[in-house]
Amino acid sequence: MDRLLGGDAEFPGADTATKLKLSGVDVASFGDAHGRTEDCIEIVWADPTAGVYKKLVMSDDARTLLGGVFVGDAAPYASLRPMLGAELPGDPAAFLLPEGTGGAPELELPDEANVCSCNNVSAGTIRGAVTDHDCTSVGEVKACTRAGTTCGACLPLVKKLTETQMARAGIEVSTALCEHFELSRAQLFDAVRVADLHTFSEIIARFGRVPDGAADAGRGCDICKPVVASVLASLGNGHILAGEQATLQDTNDHMLANMQKDGTYSVVPRMPGGEVTPEGLIVVGQVAKDFGLYTKITGGQRIDMFGARVEQLPLIWRRLVDAGFESGHAYGKSLRTVKSCVGSTWCRYGVQDSVGMAVELELRYRGLRSPHKLKMGVSGCARECAEARGKDVGVIATDKGWNLYVGGNGGQTPKHALLIAEDLDSATLLRTIDRFLMLYVRTADRLQRTAPWVEEYEGGLEAIRQVIMEDTLGIAADLDAAMAQHVGDYEDEWKAVLDDPEKLARFGSFVNAPSTPDPTLAYVPERGQKRPATPEEIAAGPDGPVDPALAGPVLVAGPTLEVRA
Repeated sequence: MDRLLGGDAEFPGADTATKLKLSGVDVASFGDAHGRTEDCIEIVWADPTAGVYKKLVMSDDARTLLGGVFVGDAAPYASLRPMLGAELPGDPAAFLLPEGTGGAPELELPDEANVCSCNNVSAGTIRGAVTDHDCTSVGEVKACTRAGTTCGACLPLVKKLTETQMARAGIEVSTALCEHFELSRAQLFDAVRVADLHTFSEIIARFGRVPDGAADAGRGCDICKPVVASVLASLGNGHILAGEQATLQDTNDHMLANMQKDGTYSVVPRMPGGEVTPEGLIVVGQVAKDFGLYTKITGGQRIDMFGARVEQLPLIWRRLVDAGFESGHAYGKSLRTVKSCVGSTWCRYGVQDSVGMAVELELRYRGLRSPHKLKMGVSGCARECAEARGKDVGVIATDKGWNLYVGGNGGQTPKHALLIAEDLDSATLLRTIDRFLMLYVRTADRLQRTAPWVEEYEGGLEAIRQVIMEDTLGIAADLDAAMAQHVGDYEDEWKAVLDDPEKLARFGSFVNAPSTPDPTLAYVPERGQKRPATPEEIAAGPDGPVDPALAGPVLVAGPTLEVRA
């Protein structure tokens, strides 16, 4: 546009950095990946056996990062790409070594690096909130910069940047959970467990911080209430909607469903290991059709049904529970899914029954409440079709048993899971996962995924391995007992609701008209299904795209009208 108006602007070139998965292999590149800069130096690390190749392109003094290529292991990409054009601390070769081997110095993001893509907040803006605007907590930084206030995926990084900058400025970094508790989440978990407390009132009365001049610690906040709810659920304190616990839950847990943008909810029945019978598929399809729900296959190998009104949830779940389905816990900070390939039962490359193992894992850990969501994967061979190394717990079959990987995740800051044990038999595999999960549940910070927890755990992955496999802390039996209690006490949350009239009473659209549909809902047809109408589409009125047959809360007809006898 500048050139059209007579200016002399020039196109500086596009950012060609990218991270992909090609034929199951992670690949990534950025900057001068081919080393075309004059006098540049290429540093290469290769492991042909593992199928890994990594290269960094550096300036002639081996200090400034110019580009990089990663094949087979793209884990360094996320941390190195923001450093393009900056000097790397220490030996650049250290950044190419496999994760968990140590040696690589910790990188400090440059000020211009984007931290919160939702609100376009840079690392420098977050640091400035501490130094220039006197923010002394993550909450204050969020309010000042809006970082982490939308999807929340960047909050761990926001927290790390905030605390690092506070420490640099000589400001004491508090590990307090919130203004009501001076304990961290891990400390509070142990305190509640040892004191054998069962309600929020008991917990805040015993461990809450009483402000000067106040008679008690108060009634809690939106930080500590969900944390205490999660702690109580992890300790086997009964149904999350029972008694006082119901008041602690956030919106999704309160309705045992994920709220969507138009105020309706999604319904996700559990399909262990992605396995479902034809009869089960028919039931799900008929339920979706009868209630006019939008259907989509999820990345976790199950079916999500969107557009359920709050008063419809019990009716939908009664049909599903009667057909043998149970809650998929898509709404909770708990185990979501265990993804699997078909393994040795069908695939000619499979060496172990990956579906059978995935089903066993999902049925064992279903309903396990944790600091953040948990995802698992089981692959039947080294081809890794279930993408197990991108999960919190990943299992990959070998000729001798199972390799176990931990601490992986996708999302905004993807991490490859790290190998913690090789060639385990099935019983040892289950015992090791039991202890890993329970150690994570007890010691992780609020809303901390397993990947940053493994990184921040004192001693790292090796220390975790020693705790859960060599029992260096003497707590293995305690962790085993805690998991055994979870498995023994499990109950389907939705079935329990359907059997309890008091819990069912909360699922009403309006207080004075619980079965009346919300009249503001409107939909438009799209690709043979429906979707929520946008405000502009609704404002267009009769001449707009909103289908009169879909207007209002009930889907009357789609693109075709079914004629019944």
